[in-house]
Amino acid sequence: MIKFASLLLIVIGLYGILSTRNVIKILVGINVMEIGINIFIIAIGFVNGGAAPILSVDNPGSLLKFVDPVAQALVLTSIVIGLGVTALGLVFARKIHKKHGTYDLSEIGGES
Repeated sequence: MIKFASLLLIVIGLYGILSTRNVIKILVGINVMEIGINIFIIAIGFVNGGAAPILSVDNPGSLLKFVDPVAQALVLTSIVIGLGVTALGLVFARKIHKKHGTYDLSEIGGES
């Protein structure tokens, strides 16, 4: 169920990117799509009843189902990269607004 919700967020973010010409709304669409992708990656790495992937004498690896830690590491990296992309996008949006006085890409000649 959570995978379908994450796919819905991805589609909503993609629609937000493709349907508007406003730079700020495009950045919001990118962020919504990024959240959906992060939730999907975490949902793929989840194991029902799984344990932390720590091997010890009490918990040998063959007896336990482990949760995949790679998905969690990828999502943490993705969050940091997403923050940087959003900050850079907001800086570009501010520069566009200072130069052209609008956030609409069709008014500044961004449309071919």
